[in-house]
Amino acid sequence: MASPMENDDVPMLPVSDTSSSSRTMPFTSRSRSTSLANTSSTIDVFNSSTDVLGYTNPLGTQRRPPLVQMSDPLSSTRSPEPRFALPPPSTGASSDSFGASSSQPDGRNHAYSRKAAQSPTPRVFATSDPTLHNALDDDAKGWAKYFSGIIYPESNYVQIWTTFFALSCLCSIFVDPLFFYPIEIYKEERCIKIDWWTTNVLVIVRTITDGLYALNIVLQFRLAYVDLESTVAGAGQLVDDPKKIASHYLRGKFFTDFFIVLPIPQILLLWIIPHLLGTSGANNTKNYLRAAILAQYIPKLRRLFPLLAGQTPKGFRFDSALAKFFINLLTFMLAGHVIGSCWYLLGLQRVNQCLRDACGNSSFECKQLIDCGRENRTEVLHAWKINVSANACFQEDGFDYGIYLKAVNLTSNCTRWYRRYSYSLFWGFQQISTLAGNQVPSYFFGEVLFTMCIIGLGLFLFALLIGNMQNFLQSLGRRDTEMTVRRRDVEQWMSHRRFPKDIRKRVREVERLNWNATRGVNEELLFENMPDDLQRDIRRHLFAFLKKVRIFSEIDESILDAMRARLKQRTYLKNNKVLHRGGVVKKMVFILRGKMESIGEDGYRTPLSEGDVCGEELLTWCQERSSVNPDGTMIRMPSKGLLSSRDVWCVTNVEAFSLSVADLEDITSLFPNLEIPKET
Repeated sequence: MASPMENDDVPMLPVSDTSSSSRTMPFTSRSRSTSLANTSSTIDVFNSSTDVLGYTNPLGTQRRPPLVQMSDPLSSTRSPEPRFALPPPSTGASSDSFGASSSQPDGRNHAYSRKAAQSPTPRVFATSDPTLHNALDDDAKGWAKYFSGIIYPESNYVQIWTTFFALSCLCSIFVDPLFFYPIEIYKEERCIKIDWWTTNVLVIVRTITDGLYALNIVLQFRLAYVDLESTVAGAGQLVDDPKKIASHYLRGKFFTDFFIVLPIPQILLLWIIPHLLGTSGANNTKNYLRAAILAQYIPKLRRLFPLLAGQTPKGFRFDSALAKFFINLLTFMLAGHVIGSCWYLLGLQRVNQCLRDACGNSSFECKQLIDCGRENRTEVLHAWKINVSANACFQEDGFDYGIYLKAVNLTSNCTRWYRRYSYSLFWGFQQISTLAGNQVPSYFFGEVLFTMCIIGLGLFLFALLIGNMQNFLQSLGRRDTEMTVRRRDVEQWMSHRRFPKDIRKRVREVERLNWNATRGVNEELLFENMPDDLQRDIRRHLFAFLKKVRIFSEIDESILDAMRARLKQRTYLKNNKVLHRGGVVKKMVFILRGKMESIGEDGYRTPLSEGDVCGEELLTWCQERSSVNPDGTMIRMPSKGLLSSRDVWCVTNVEAFSLSVADLEDITSLFPNLEIPKET
């Protein structure tokens, strides 16, 4: 128990003009409770006092602090300067509405400390001038509201744009491999053709995504950034100088973004390939198309996945198990999508090579016949259709296609592009899952290399999936592992101290109850990193039972907040004695779960259960032994402690919260106006 003079040196600030509304009203009984000691009537030492003690507790105050003229944050003696430099009235220039409205609203703290580009003087808010209203209150007109001035990364518009941009990039990386599917085989004519309708649709979609990416490049030249060199403890200076922003982006990811946005597939499909059909350069151009798409594909993935993984200041963060499952599924689908598309195009190129070999063995000029629609002479077309070598290209044993045999049958027998795509996607999934175990490539070097790439990618995805699954399972069983380790430590401690069996059994039971009550979470550690108002709201939710106690039913909320902040969780086993007759009462106990029983001097038994409290007279005792001098100083009357007149024991295992004598003395010191209802 705290010594009587323990809190005598608490500084008190006297304040006059006490309102009667600060005193509590008489209480009515709402909850069953039990007396622990026979005490005299409460002495109201405050009725004759006109002073109220001040305090600095963040949970509440009893007085209004006087208004004091404060200086600016840098203690400057200069007059406050406007937050934004205003243009002369004659120029009529509009304010930088986007940067101001989205990042520096009036009266709110900024997430970064901005580096002033020109003015070395400290910038402070000065909203008395109505001309600043547009800049500070987000009242810019028209498109200038969105695109003028410097854009700050914490702006809502930037967050919305980042989401939209990430979705467009996700669409783009799925669209690019689809450029391989407009190329198909026309089996009746023994030639390769291009589905121009599908090509035009893909070109339009790709152009839209490239336009959005180009717009993002433009925005990067106006987007402020955090100077990493100035970062200290997670906070850095936000650079909003346009020249520095442009230089930072040009030295960073500009050239990568510029290469990504180049319309290489559109140029190859719409202008170059149509002019080269029927020549030997057409096949090489198709190789260039595949190389260009794959070359732009890797930088796109490098730019997209950091956004999805939350590794950028403007990115997302997927912490839930469902979101991580979505990311893993997306990665697997993307790999199957790319592998299947490449398999389809490489199969077409093997057919092209077979037709060229057949043309080389023929006695007439037929290279133009390989691309459909390049030859109008009927006799030449008929000779090409009945050519034995050309017909052998569409037979299983006519050419060594290796792993591309199914692709040849697919493109020659299926006229719908979505059917070709669905089977190619299935083939990609199958090969990644089986590590190409059911495929035997031919001796063609490109085919062998492609098979090796499939095996390597499958191994990588398999290891990634196993690692993610292991992390997920470990996160699920982490609490169980911690509980097992703690139990082992407790067992070793009890063995080292040579505890008897009955004490060991009780220790194990208490550990089990404590673990079930908190699930192994250190709640005090969680509270340390939370703001005060959030802590207060959480405690009000957790300790809502406090309002149901009779003596606290009408007490001011700030006093209850002070009590909630000091409540400590306790666990009692069955048959444990909480208080015994003649002993010192050291705490007030609030029952959360379980049952207790109080036995008075006359032998009368009072059952106590959830929501009940024992030892409420300890608060009255702490208040009665305190008094206040007229000058506001606290007088603490010495006492040996409150003696219990009852026995209180646990009928079942009990989870409870308690307030110690020291906590109650602290509360009565902070709230000297606290009035406790007398027993009725």
